[in-house]
Amino acid sequence: MRFTYGCLCVALTSLVLSAADALKLRTPDISLQHEIQRAIEKGNDLLKSTQNSNGWWSTPEHPSVTALVLTALQGEPNARLKHWPGLGRGYSFVLGCVRPDGGIYVSELANYNTSICMMGLLAAREARHDAVLRKARAFVAGQQADLGERGKMDSPWDGGIGYSHDAGRSDMNNTLTALEALYFTKHLVADQNPAGQDLDWAAAIQFLQTCQNLPGVNQQDWVSTEAKDRGGFVYDPESSKAAGVTNASGKVALRSYGSISYAGLLSYIYSEVKQSDVRVQAVLDWLRANYSLQENPGLGQQGYFYYLHLMTKALAAAKVDELQTKDGRKIDWRRDLALRLIDLQKADGSWQNETGRWWEKDSNLVTAYSVLTLEIIHRGR
Repeated sequence: MRFTYGCLCVALTSLVLSAADALKLRTPDISLQHEIQRAIEKGNDLLKSTQNSNGWWSTPEHPSVTALVLTALQGEPNARLKHWPGLGRGYSFVLGCVRPDGGIYVSELANYNTSICMMGLLAAREARHDAVLRKARAFVAGQQADLGERGKMDSPWDGGIGYSHDAGRSDMNNTLTALEALYFTKHLVADQNPAGQDLDWAAAIQFLQTCQNLPGVNQQDWVSTEAKDRGGFVYDPESSKAAGVTNASGKVALRSYGSISYAGLLSYIYSEVKQSDVRVQAVLDWLRANYSLQENPGLGQQGYFYYLHLMTKALAAAKVDELQTKDGRKIDWRRDLALRLIDLQKADGSWQNETGRWWEKDSNLVTAYSVLTLEIIHRGR
């Protein structure tokens, strides 16, 4: 069996539920479902009110923000926004950012903007977007790094994807967004390319491995030998050294942290790495040992709402209904995470992080993350 996302079945053999527990988890909490739906509706009403008259949210320079908002609006459980005119204005703006090279961006962060916009266009479920998506897919696949001798993994950034091809450095977050967009658009190129090999998926998996704190598998000098880091991920193989610590031997070891470790799990899922693979089991072990809804483990409040979003996507994709932590606790993470977000929602329907790193003081961005997270929980997958 291989890892896949969403509707395809994936089981975690280390998280075995009893028949009674499974029945309990399948029984819906109707009251909580209504609370979640109300929080989603309030969040989307807020987003409707903040759209610029030209169709974008927050900034015209980064269509990815608009695409995230559009994806959130499209996912509302009762589909009451299906005919809201603002959707058309938003999609017109995104389509207006399509470049001759197939990318969907304005002037920078080409891969990130294109990948997120692809997911926004997919959310519309309209065949008229297919041609744009095929060209965008080719653009994103063409961003994959191969910095040394062609076809050889002779640079730690090879196989990954960065903010743009010119940047020269791959990172886990851009690689995740690219793999997600490519995974969900495979059906659009199935006739021309049945194996979906416009990306070198084996090289992408190698890059993921190069960002994982897993001695014996990752041969990079920075790999931490500390048990607390084993299995988790870092942002990239080099420039994250500022976040590292120097051990007794004087070597800089990079610390694993929460959001990017969920990005690692999701990336393995999209790359269809086997469930039994030691790399997958190792990141699952790290995530169980570092489960928290109070902070982004290793970074505190930095990127907190993105962390919750990736947690939800990754655990839902991995079909984890009940999370068993290292100390033996069994956690209904969907319920607890939903209640956490409901508590954090402001009176006007928005969410916002008081810590501004990675744009999380932008209430449109953070509200989109939160609405998307609650929509996944509401669907139960």
